Amino acid sequence: MKKGKILVVDDNANIRSALELLLPAYFAEVELLPSPAGLLTAVQKFRPDAVLLDMNFHTDTNTGGEGLYWTGELKKAYPHVQIVLFTAYADIALAVEGMKRGAFDFIVKPWENDKLIQTLRDACEAYSQPLPKGEGTMNGSNQPSLLQEGTGEASGEAPMFWGSSAAMAEIRRTVAKVAPTDATILITGENGTGKDVLAREIHAQSLRSAGPMVSVDAGAIPETLFEGELFGHVKGAFTDARSDHAGKFEQASGGTLFLDEIANIPLTLQAKLLRVLQSRTVTRVGAEAPVPVDIRLICATNGNIEQMVGEGRFREDLYFRINTVRLHLPPLRERPDDILPLARRFLRVYAQRYHRAVTAISDEAATALRHHPWNGNIRELQNTIEKAVILSEGSTLQVGDFRLQRPATNDKNPAADSLTIKESEEQLIRDAIVRLNGNLSLVARELGISRPTLYSKLKKYDI
Repeated sequence: MKKGKILVVDDNANIRSALELLLPAYFAEVELLPSPAGLLTAVQKFRPDAVLLDMNFHTDTNTGGEGLYWTGELKKAYPHVQIVLFTAYADIALAVEGMKRGAFDFIVKPWENDKLIQTLRDACEAYSQPLPKGEGTMNGSNQPSLLQEGTGEASGEAPMFWGSSAAMAEIRRTVAKVAPTDATILITGENGTGKDVLAREIHAQSLRSAGPMVSVDAGAIPETLFEGELFGHVKGAFTDARSDHAGKFEQASGGTLFLDEIANIPLTLQAKLLRVLQSRTVTRVGAEAPVPVDIRLICATNGNIEQMVGEGRFREDLYFRINTVRLHLPPLRERPDDILPLARRFLRVYAQRYHRAVTAISDEAATALRHHPWNGNIRELQNTIEKAVILSEGSTLQVGDFRLQRPATNDKNPAADSLTIKESEEQLIRDAIVRLNGNLSLVARELGISRPTLYSKLKKYDI
């Protein structure tokens, strides 16, 4: 007995004709649309189990932007409907982005009939299942955090993964001692080492765990908005200030305030931040009376903050204020025994999230993962596992599924070791922009930074 209702949206008449002949032999009902203009109305009337959605509807366009847009709109309006993306461009980053926005799977043109039918059958089966708790709109914001296992929901987050290295064991012992206090903590470490996850762990072990934890990418806030965002404002303080607004300090009162990338705050704003930390009061923009705040402060940076102090780019008095306890997260290359346990954690998370029957990593792949340099640390490992799970065909990930790029040798790139951190960062951004065809949203996501932070770096490097 044929089951399932399929709605096909594709502007290519030949493709629609082929699918009009193929799909009715396997599914109960099939409808076809030449464009997404009437997509939401068609879904409302037809009530499909799955939508086979093309990603490009204009000539000479292959960015996939339309497919991503309509994926988001469909999931907002009809979260149960499963979406299978249909694209002629087998772009890994685009496939990952589409599935993060809620797509069930993707099919590359020209397609294999058996794979297309099975994927649509799986999508129809998924339609009949209840949505996971807390899931409705899929927009990429509920992804698993670094070092954590679970579905990425706000509640029920798993404990931090400490691993087995001596350095992490020492950090764990220190956290156990300082977490119950209100001591200010500075977390340092390279990008992708999990500084934000460690901050959440400290909050969870603190006496303030029942209170809020408010996280701020301090370096990404424009200078003109800094005071309003952190300290709040009153109605009429500036254009568009239509009501009173509590800043991040007030929002975190009774709990923990996490200021990430604190080394990126301009000197003029550092002075304002120092005054608040010293007085433990904030004055909203446009107000006169100070408001007391009760926070526990945790800061983080990937920069050499001592060097910045010595060069006059970071205030020494602010440095002493935030550096009561120092925790340094080691890079993943210094804790190789933790690579495979982390990889298997991420494998379980993404296999469940993306409906993949992937359960293991082959011995050859495990060896490759363990010996890869992981310059992007745990975030790079997480993204690598995510992509491999999405693109995998079998139940065991093979070394080819990871698409690991061999690091350049000194013979091929003799100047590599002489690059400064800034030069390496600039090159990383430029390479990502070229690889992702200038899509800054995808660039920011791949690099693991916010879009405001990316824009700031583009301006910094004149890209």
